[in-house]
Amino acid sequence: MNKDEIRQKTVKLANNLAKVIRGKDDIIALLITALAANGNVLLEDVPGVGKTTLAKTLAASLNCQFKRIQFTPDLLPADIIGSSIYNPQDGSFKFRPGPVFSNILLADEINRASPRTQSALLEAMSERQVSTEGRTTPLPQPFLVIATENSIEFQGTYQLPEAQLDRFAMQLTLGYPDEKHELEMLFERFNNDPALHIEPIMDCDDVLELQAFVRQVKVEDSVADYMLRIVRATRSDSRIELGASPRALLMLSRCSQAAAFLEQRDFVLPEDVKKTAAVVLPHRLMLESKTRYSGMTATQIVADLLDNITVPV
Repeated sequence: MNKDEIRQKTVKLANNLAKVIRGKDDIIALLITALAANGNVLLEDVPGVGKTTLAKTLAASLNCQFKRIQFTPDLLPADIIGSSIYNPQDGSFKFRPGPVFSNILLADEINRASPRTQSALLEAMSERQVSTEGRTTPLPQPFLVIATENSIEFQGTYQLPEAQLDRFAMQLTLGYPDEKHELEMLFERFNNDPALHIEPIMDCDDVLELQAFVRQVKVEDSVADYMLRIVRATRSDSRIELGASPRALLMLSRCSQAAAFLEQRDFVLPEDVKKTAAVVLPHRLMLESKTRYSGMTATQIVADLLDNITVPV
């Protein structure tokens, strides 16, 4: 399949998601960008705005293996990666893979599980493999984690550690729909749920081909230097205690390539970098105490840095 055919499928994929999630075309585009960049996504927002619905609709639009884990305080690592089951007939143990062995994994309300359980996903999210009981097993390809968490609930939740946040390519916020699209959603769901009628647009081979095309998108030296200056600026800003990592730079580059490819270009522009930096960098930054108490957010700081760093011509 050639590039144009793959791009046409991504347009159909976006239309599929827009049938269910109304008025959020920009978020849908970023989610598809993360998929094309082979990056995991964290959806953080208030309850009931469609985080889980968006993840399930993406899974329904891709003819790939989908698993869902409802994270709870009593969830154990073995519930995610699997465990060995004793066979009394021959006295042997057989490994039973957990739900992480899938193509798309929905980690619903991920911050309700303990840090020990959350850490079971670290290797899978970063290296696409699972090590357990002395052996390492690669995960099916493609592999994408979409995690959701509510931003206003603190009772019974645990803060995600920095090491895990750094493994998410993007953190996206849906927000409430506007009045027009919320009314459309109300009327169309009186007697029907569009999510039940979603047809697959792409399969696993299509996704792998999309990701391969993205890796071929050219990044000119001056644009690469622009990315580096943005990331290094987060490490020297007095408002930031912990800046973006080298992994963040690599993910910024890959997401910029994906954004350029989806815009039907074979090269990255600074505009691609600015658009993706706004969702790739903020969740990776740890702000100074005074900055947090002042009410300033990491998103605002990244926007400020982007406004003050010279854009290559």
